[in-house]
Amino acid sequence: MALLMALITIMGIMLMKGIPAISTEVQREQEAELIFRGESIAKAIRIFASKSGRYPMALAELETVRPRIIRKIYKDPMTESGEWDMLYAVQPGATGDTRSLPIVGVRSKSQKDSFKIYNNKTIYSDWAFTATSNLLGLPAGIPAPSTPGSTGSGKDSGSPDGGGGTSTKPGGKD
Repeated sequence: MALLMALITIMGIMLMKGIPAISTEVQREQEAELIFRGESIAKAIRIFASKSGRYPMALAELETVRPRIIRKIYKDPMTESGEWDMLYAVQPGATGDTRSLPIVGVRSKSQKDSFKIYNNKTIYSDWAFTATSNLLGLPAGIPAPSTPGSTGSGKDSGSPDGGGGTSTKPGGKD
């Protein structure tokens, strides 16, 4: 009987050691989903603006364009409500009314610290997904490639795929 109790105790301890690894994996998956969803919405806003000559006043307008530019308006995976914090082309007035302001992007409302670094930011609410940034597909902080006769540095980001806006914190929560 004592052997059985010892075995159950050891198994319980081993299971408890695995729980942090599982929650870490879930958070990493949510981060990847946040990046996918945010960049999809930003791309749709960019296409909407190029087709209509203006930015949308509501995310629902993105679903009205034919042919479709986004499958659906994705929810924020980092918050319970799934609502995004909107980024506007202009600052709201003194009243704070944003109903008639053009939307240029979204960001998460979550204030949690991340495992990944996205555009040199480590808090989800700082990860801005906008139609006005990254138009060339370059990672943040990387200059555009130099053209013949220009004096640009044209440095590569050092990653094998030539760039990207995400990385993992060095010596951090890996």
